[in-house]
Amino acid sequence: MAMNFEQARQNMVENQVRPWDVLDARVLDALAQVRREDFVAPEHRRLAFADASLPIGHGQVMMKPVIEGRVLQALNLQPAERVLEIGAGSGFLTACMATLCAHVTSVEVHADLAAAAQSRLAAAGIANASVLTADAVHDWQPQEKFDAVVVTGAVWQIPQRFLGWLKPGGRLLAIRGESPAQQAVLLTQLGAGGYREDYLFETDLPYLAGAEPPRRFVF
Repeated sequence: MAMNFEQARQNMVENQVRPWDVLDARVLDALAQVRREDFVAPEHRRLAFADASLPIGHGQVMMKPVIEGRVLQALNLQPAERVLEIGAGSGFLTACMATLCAHVTSVEVHADLAAAAQSRLAAAGIANASVLTADAVHDWQPQEKFDAVVVTGAVWQIPQRFLGWLKPGGRLLAIRGESPAQQAVLLTQLGAGGYREDYLFETDLPYLAGAEPPRRFVF
């Protein structure tokens, strides 16, 4: 029996995302417009709208729809803003952000994930997003500063270099802490090296490569 993707998409927005206090109409519209089923592996296509994280390779996952909704709402992206995404993943969140802002630069350490994300974005007609293959945790350096930085994999601690990529008044969203009780946090730059930190929700995601907790020695 053929799956009704449009009905599944509507159910995802109305029965999963909205009840998780995602009430921003622009965010809900973005989630309803971008074809999530086109950003998953073919074998997971029928699971595209499930309330579950989907594997994408290299130990990484596509976030649950409710997490994506909360992330997009917390970022509060504006039409003229430029965004840096650290970890392209499937490219779905990239596409959603691109519908809400002027441009998204996405940096992905795994070349195959970067190529797949860029291909999916092109197929979806998303022209204001670019995916680069680079290691943002260790050595990549942007040529500009951004209104918002979103880190799509977990980090043990937020690298200081990420904060240096924000424009004055910019904000950074990251999943920080130790699995299985990581916390989504939003840091807003206040000037003179100060930041306001808002705690959003708890979740559990795989770590970005190179951003894992330090190893503990057991005697």
